[in-house]
Amino acid sequence: MATSDGLDGIRGLYQDLLAVSEARLPILERLFAELEARIADFRKLLDKPAKDEKSRQSLTSGKITIGEEDYSINEQFKQGVIQLADALDLDELEAARLFVAAQEDAAVLDRSVFESAVIHFHERRQYLLECLRLVLMHSTEAPGDDDSEVLGDIRPHFQEIVSAVVQRPDNAAERGPPFARRCLSAMGDIKKWLQDLSEKVQSASVLGSSQLPELAEFMGFQRTSLNRQHESLGAILTYLVKGKHTKIDDINLIVSAVKAADKFDDLLVHSLPPLIASVSRFGTTDGDVTFSDARAFQKDIASPQQADQWGLRYLRGAFRVLWLGEYSAWFLEPPDPALLSDVDLQADADARSVMFFEALRDGAFDFLLALSIDVKPAEWYDPVRDNLRRLLQKKSPDLALDAIPFSEHFQLLVMEQLESFVDAIITNMPGTLRRLRTDEDQERITALDSFALEHERDLERFIVMISYVYEHRPDAAQSFWQDPDSNLFGFLQWVSRRLSTPRACAVCEMLLALSGGEENSTATHKFLLEEGPASASASKLRRTHTLSWAHILYEAQYFAARVREESSVPAANAVFPSGQERSNRAGRGREPETLNMLESYLRLMARLCRESSVARSWLLGHTTFRVLDLLFQLASVSHQIDVRGCVFDTLQALLKDKSAELGETVWLALDQWVSGTLLPSPNLAKPGGILVSPVRADEAAFATLANGFQEQNAFVRLLQALVFPSREERDLNDALPFPEHLGASHRMPGIQPFVDFALGRVFGATTLEIRDVLQARVLRLTCLEFIMTSLSTFNEDLIVFANRSNVPVDSAIRTSSLAAYARLHPFGRVMEWLFNDRVIEALFASAHQDVAEVSSASADSPLLLSLVCSIQVITTVLSLQSTYLDVVRPLVKSSSPNRGPSVANASLASFEDAILNRLEIAVDLGLYCAVGHQELTIASLNLLEKLSTSRKLIASPSSDDDRRLGRNKIIGIWEMKNESDRIAKTMVTEMQPDPREISNGPESPGYVIKTNIVGFLDSCLGSLPNQPTVAHLLLGFSCTDDSIDVSPNGPFARDLSLFHSLLRIVAEYPDGMEDTIEGWLVHVKQAALHVLWQLWRAPLSAVYTMTELRAHDFLFVLFVRQPAVGPKTLFDGYSVLHPDFLFEPSAACFESFLQQRTSLLNYSATEIRLLAQERAPTLKARILATLLGNTMTPEGEQLSNPSVFDFFDFMELEVGDELAQPSLRFFAEVDFSTCMDRAREPAMYDTHMVRQILTLRQNQLRRTGVFSVPADEQEMVTEAESILAYLQADNQRRRLLVARLDTLKAWVQLVMVMLAGCDFDAGSRTAFVLQALQVVLPKLEKSSVENATEAAELARLAKALLASLGGISSSLGKGRAGDVASDRLFQLFRASLRGALSPVATNELRETFYSICYRYLVGISESPDTATSLRRHSAQTIKASGTRLIDVVCDDAYAGEGTCRISALLLIDALVSLEQHEDSKYVLESLARLNFIGILVDAIKHIPSELRETEAQDVPLLLSYYEAKLSLLLRVSRTRLGAMHVLNAGLFQSVRDSQLFAIDPDLGLDIDDEAALKRYYELLLWVIRVISSVVLSRGPQNEQTMEQGRRFLSENRSSMVAIFKRSARIGGVQADVGGAVDELVENFVLLITMTDFLDFEEESSIHRKASKVFT
Repeated sequence: MATSDGLDGIRGLYQDLLAVSEARLPILERLFAELEARIADFRKLLDKPAKDEKSRQSLTSGKITIGEEDYSINEQFKQGVIQLADALDLDELEAARLFVAAQEDAAVLDRSVFESAVIHFHERRQYLLECLRLVLMHSTEAPGDDDSEVLGDIRPHFQEIVSAVVQRPDNAAERGPPFARRCLSAMGDIKKWLQDLSEKVQSASVLGSSQLPELAEFMGFQRTSLNRQHESLGAILTYLVKGKHTKIDDINLIVSAVKAADKFDDLLVHSLPPLIASVSRFGTTDGDVTFSDARAFQKDIASPQQADQWGLRYLRGAFRVLWLGEYSAWFLEPPDPALLSDVDLQADADARSVMFFEALRDGAFDFLLALSIDVKPAEWYDPVRDNLRRLLQKKSPDLALDAIPFSEHFQLLVMEQLESFVDAIITNMPGTLRRLRTDEDQERITALDSFALEHERDLERFIVMISYVYEHRPDAAQSFWQDPDSNLFGFLQWVSRRLSTPRACAVCEMLLALSGGEENSTATHKFLLEEGPASASASKLRRTHTLSWAHILYEAQYFAARVREESSVPAANAVFPSGQERSNRAGRGREPETLNMLESYLRLMARLCRESSVARSWLLGHTTFRVLDLLFQLASVSHQIDVRGCVFDTLQALLKDKSAELGETVWLALDQWVSGTLLPSPNLAKPGGILVSPVRADEAAFATLANGFQEQNAFVRLLQALVFPSREERDLNDALPFPEHLGASHRMPGIQPFVDFALGRVFGATTLEIRDVLQARVLRLTCLEFIMTSLSTFNEDLIVFANRSNVPVDSAIRTSSLAAYARLHPFGRVMEWLFNDRVIEALFASAHQDVAEVSSASADSPLLLSLVCSIQVITTVLSLQSTYLDVVRPLVKSSSPNRGPSVANASLASFEDAILNRLEIAVDLGLYCAVGHQELTIASLNLLEKLSTSRKLIASPSSDDDRRLGRNKIIGIWEMKNESDRIAKTMVTEMQPDPREISNGPESPGYVIKTNIVGFLDSCLGSLPNQPTVAHLLLGFSCTDDSIDVSPNGPFARDLSLFHSLLRIVAEYPDGMEDTIEGWLVHVKQAALHVLWQLWRAPLSAVYTMTELRAHDFLFVLFVRQPAVGPKTLFDGYSVLHPDFLFEPSAACFESFLQQRTSLLNYSATEIRLLAQERAPTLKARILATLLGNTMTPEGEQLSNPSVFDFFDFMELEVGDELAQPSLRFFAEVDFSTCMDRAREPAMYDTHMVRQILTLRQNQLRRTGVFSVPADEQEMVTEAESILAYLQADNQRRRLLVARLDTLKAWVQLVMVMLAGCDFDAGSRTAFVLQALQVVLPKLEKSSVENATEAAELARLAKALLASLGGISSSLGKGRAGDVASDRLFQLFRASLRGALSPVATNELRETFYSICYRYLVGISESPDTATSLRRHSAQTIKASGTRLIDVVCDDAYAGEGTCRISALLLIDALVSLEQHEDSKYVLESLARLNFIGILVDAIKHIPSELRETEAQDVPLLLSYYEAKLSLLLRVSRTRLGAMHVLNAGLFQSVRDSQLFAIDPDLGLDIDDEAALKRYYELLLWVIRVISSVVLSRGPQNEQTMEQGRRFLSENRSSMVAIFKRSARIGGVQADVGGAVDELVENFVLLITMTDFLDFEEESSIHRKASKVFT
């Protein structure tokens, strides 16, 4: 949304400040320039002018001034402004300004102007507040270890901005309250505003209008926005306190605001960080106050009057504890004795202690615990922590249910403030904590003895609060571990001693939270070791940790032993084996929290194993405690579900980065545990001591596991960890994730029962039945991760290798055989379950979530993770179903007949059948693209692409015509749900060009989403180019069954569609930065341009696309902004001359650049064609000017741009020769052609398959033991890497050659279209042609001997250029222009001759060169005066070419393919004509030497037979060939020497043998087809022309020739008579055969005359009569 007061600019500033926070630094100069420009906005941010009568009168006058413009307003505008002013309590003129600015926003948001103005108002305030918050945050954070050097350097700049914002003006009249107090006031105003809004909602509810979804959404937006503003103000006020921009008096104002709170809601939480920050600043010795000030404030807090003013007792207690934690620092080292003259230190200490414990009784720690828990959203279900909270939180309520979730930055801010409180309590009040523990321990003993259920647990609350404060904050947690002499580490040592059972649970939770990350978890592991790190001041505290690994493992072992001995006795009643320890622990055994303690131990163990490889290795390698056996013993306690869930969770943690050996060990133990053969378990035994069979035991175990959420969830997570490949197997996934014969002793081998439990019982049943939303989400996520792991770890390429590769797959893979791998891998059973109705229902239920809830969820929430995983599962199933249905399922059925009934729905032929009944998922996927989560957007687009390109899903045959596709189903469901516009708008928003993305690079989330959206559109358009698709709908078109349209008032017509976003991407994104073409920028531009290319070339959308592109001056914009390139141009940092160019991403960058250039050239050619058809000379002339290098803007400005000839620059960038193949020793026998993807253009190696086949070969070599020394294996690895690098570079080279050729074709086509479609005058056309030849000729000469494909395109253009000159003679005038033309054309002729003789020349290329030479020679022959020298030079060039030229041309003329024969004959004809002009005999003698004339003559007799044998469609080409041959004979026969050669070749005998003239004069020709008859007479004409020419050339003096001529006439008298009759139109109806008959008559008459045939006939007749008389 572009608005007058720069909302886009504020958003951009906010993004830059976020980038600073995330260490993605943008352009700093731009950042600080924008910040300085916003100082006035920050100062006025909290000033909201209220409604004013004077402003209202100005409004009612009908004329207002906004900025520098005057407006006349109507009544409707006035009412809208008044409504807005009332809603926002805003000055009417300010409301009018907002109302005007919202006019454009209303169109974009598709809302009323009033709603758009309100949205704009709140968004502007919110973004400005967030910008100010970030500025304050960067200015107040003290430099630390985590600060980068750059952040440290820029902090002073932020401090200057803050000073400029918060300082008060010198002018007293303008001076208002300090900025901090204004923030407090604004928070109060927002609180009142929210109350008013709530009352409006209640009033609307009474009236019934609240049910309108639009109103509810609008009210919800205002409430959320105001809440966010209140939250931002709370954070700003906190940073103002920390930055010392407040005074001690301000703390009273903050406390007063908190006192007034009457409930624990989100607004109260917003006020707590500034309160805690104020206490930290003004209560401690490090603050800005004196001891007297602090003591005075302490007295004020302790006064009964103050205590009564608090609305919430627990809040008062919390504040007192916060204050005492800081204030007590004054008494660690007492201040100056002069200040203590009237202070009784002991009494003061007693008073503080009394106040502290009173505060605890008020619920101080209770509330702070609730705060630390509730400030984070409850997205994960953790039953252990939930139970702990219920146990500890008694005096304060949970956060209000209607509270809006807090922002992540605010959650962190609260935790940072609580962190300072924790440090203060531990550092400043150690004695109080010791007393607290002593008192609570005594209370607990008393309570246990009296069987009381409740006692005070404030120390546990404090400890658990620490766990929440430091959870997921590993950097903060390091403060406990980094210094063994610190108070925090000492607290850990102290609190872990003499632990009661509930306190042990709390300490475990604290250690668990402090163990985030490898470093912290390893520190915790060492802390738990008895020989762990001792404090440097060990003399103060020498002891063995009560809470240690030994203690934890002994407790677990004892518990398992007791349960095994007395399964009917609860573990809590057990005793320890010896001495005082037995006595102590006997009491512990009666404690009700024993199981909770065991769960906490297991949870801590799981966390450390998951985070620390050191702890994991230590536990697995422990010799005293066999941890795996111990855990499975604990798992045998079937009646303790929560404990067993923790056991499974610990087992899963131990399997992180597992080895294959460990995985098999756990599988075997788990299978034995399930089957009841691991340990004797009472639940798995029949009454009377009869053992249960393993199969029945399996069923009983799985039935027990299905009882509770925690156990099911943990067990499936364990299965997922077991199925995940071990670290040795992840390169190829060629091994089964379990022992191949697992369970073979009592069932079919494999893990089918486990898969059936995970999918059948848990995913297909429990997830659909469970009512707790959080539990359902977590359980779905766990099952979906198991499904995804099972599918993704199946290597379907192994099947391809087995069928196509020469690598023995069976012996190379880790499984015994490929058949066993395909049969036993969980992929098959999981896929079968995915065709089950219940599992399908659960899967689609996981994929269907409320969009608003998804939008507000955090990136790591189970809601979002399970949603993404469900979408990925569906996508994977669609990709792999063919492998399952065609290969795996038949194999499983044939090899495992006793595996039981199928669980799949037999009616589902493919997974698309399941989707057909649930097409609503397409709507969900479209809406998910707008929630702002990158991974979800990408996953949704990937699945939507598959759905949108599946013919089975998008359309079906219509009833009236089975060949015609019906309406697109996805379009139908989108329109039926009325969500198409909403989905399109979300993508328009995502596709808006953002210059800040460029500075943030290719990792920017916006860029990643853009590339995926463009890829989705391109795929959809490519799948059905002539049918309406989802892509058309998203781009802004209206779709019917088989056509598209543009709505007059739709987003497309208003330039607000996704189509126009693509236009802006192409037009506004640069190709690079500085002097480098950046691949990621060119890629997105080219991808968007390719979408447009698909639209303008498809008949369905061409008209709309070309019209819109023309309306936006698309061609002119692209030509002006398209860069020219050269050999020194850098592509992703490398030039094409660099030896590593093909091995780097630079090659892909160059490819994208060439593709972009190709699209631009293709579009230009298409535009010119259309303009030529539409006869638009003005626009066509403007385009021509742009193509020639000058662009006229609509404003009349003249711009220079690269011309079409400058865009030939890409031909200077040579890709290079073929790469040298690496020398092979170990992989010489591997056939990598099986990895070639020949379905693509060009055919390329699938590097993923190459990598796998290399790994297969390496595995095979390792197993055969071919390595004699260790260096051999390293050499094999190096060789494999070199092969992969070579094939990747070869792929790059292949793609570049194709892209370069495509660009060349597009350039050639554009130049040809310009010649045909643009209006040149004669001089301009000649100049254009000569310039084009100048550009093309060097590359034509080079490519004709190196690259026949490129040469063919250039020769095609040269031929067209030559033809466009019309008559060459007109270009060969006198003067410099004529000389230039002569030179260019002669160069072209010479290059064409050389190209025709090139060894790389193809048949088609030689034909083009022949045509060029022919045109040139004919052209100079037509200019007898001006082309004399050219003819002479041409003749010399021909002779210089040697006999090879005549040999090659004659070979093509005789045995060439297609029209090449004709072109060769025409060239020979032109050569003969040239030498006749130059009075030379070189060509004629060469033809005679080759007997080519004899071949031509001999061919005449074969004409009838060849015509009869030729297909009808090929006859015209054959006749053209004859015509060319006879034309050449005619040319040759025009000289005496040539005629002699023709006669000597047997011309008359060939004609006689051909029987062409054998026509009965009475019957004529039996040919009904006029066209055929015409062609026949034309053929006769060409033959008789040759005969006539020969007779004429030999002359009447050659009696032998005359005799042959007379004999010819005599033999063909009948044909001649028939032709004469037809010419004279004797003999009925005559077909129209043109002038051929008349010319035949003329040639016959000529022959008769030349040979004196009539006289000869007369003499012959007399002689015959005389002979008869005298016989």
